[in-house]
Amino acid sequence: MHDLWGERPNIVGSQRGVSVNVDMIAGDERPGKRLGTTMEKYGIELILDMHGCDSSTFTRESIGRYFERLCEIIDMKREALYFWDDIGIPEEERQTSPHTQGTSAVQFILTSSIIIHTLDQLGAVYVNMFSCKGFDPKLAEKFTVKWFGAGDCSARFIERI
Repeated sequence: MHDLWGERPNIVGSQRGVSVNVDMIAGDERPGKRLGTTMEKYGIELILDMHGCDSSTFTRESIGRYFERLCEIIDMKREALYFWDDIGIPEEERQTSPHTQGTSAVQFILTSSIIIHTLDQLGAVYVNMFSCKGFDPKLAEKFTVKWFGAGDCSARFIERI
């Protein structure tokens, strides 16, 4: 197995067929590509951890409308939308733990994805928005906090290089 530069990556482990590359963890060590050097950004990521949310907004219908409206506001082209929850799952196989019971969804956008995890029992919502096309993270945060009625929000913004 070789990376994009024709070099053999240093594999440190794998889980369920996914290899972990040391260079990805430690940074690309080739000359001119060192971690911490100034490079053109690849994309941006907004990470929101929200608590004290209105759990009535944790439905597929509400989350679907959230994605529609959010993508309009931040000017992103929506693609496929996928949900992961207990709908259609036999009662004995449903999630019951506060840290797993809820709805997860992936909204693919033309330039990457928006991922959401809701936790019904905890009234919490976790959102990751990543795009190689720029967007206004403050606008996205404000809209998301309002949509889910969050009482508290921790936001992190990352420029990906």
